[in-house]
Amino acid sequence: MLNKPPKQVGSIFCLPMRKLSLILIGAGGHARSCIDVIEQHGKYQIAGLIGMVEEIQNKYFSYAVIATDIELPALAKAYQYALIAVGQIQTPDRRIRLYQKVTELGFQLPSIIAPTAQVSRNATIGAGTIVMHGAIVNAGARVGCNCIINTRAVIEHDAVVADHCHISTAAVINGAANIGEGSFIGSGSIVKEGVTIEKRGVVGMGLAVRHNQAQYARFVGGDKS
Repeated sequence: MLNKPPKQVGSIFCLPMRKLSLILIGAGGHARSCIDVIEQHGKYQIAGLIGMVEEIQNKYFSYAVIATDIELPALAKAYQYALIAVGQIQTPDRRIRLYQKVTELGFQLPSIIAPTAQVSRNATIGAGTIVMHGAIVNAGARVGCNCIINTRAVIEHDAVVADHCHISTAAVINGAANIGEGSFIGSGSIVKEGVTIEKRGVVGMGLAVRHNQAQYARFVGGDKS
């Protein structure tokens, strides 16, 4: 395959920027969504996915499952960048364990922001967090490490989302709300401004949270099916 010729800018030739190799830790449905965002993000080239033994050599789009978790120490010698691509609903435990493992091994976990997302220059996004298509993170908001800010989620001004949280599709975290470490906010749910959901809270789908929630609280509503 021929290399791309250098691009001329005025009288200066600029070589195409080389993408950085990155591995995805996880090979499920969430990994598929991560692949799409990373491809559009453009800075990283996916070198492969880490999955279960029975998934080795399976293809996710054009990317193969190349190894299992056991082989991460060896992979750390070959690759600098990784992203946790395991989903999170009931518990953040697996994502937390993987995050701790890869950081101890010396991987760097970049924050990945979809080009269709809107993230204020006055917001902060932690290492290993992915902000998916159409999400909004407004001014003064703080999002921790190893979080999923899913498709069309909204993190309003001055809200805080602690480490290892999943703010699911189209969920809204209103101004100055505080989402504790390891929490999950279900699709389409709304957290009122200033409300605190403490550590490991779970909020079901399509609910309105108007009052503070204690640690490990499960705010899931009735079964409407």
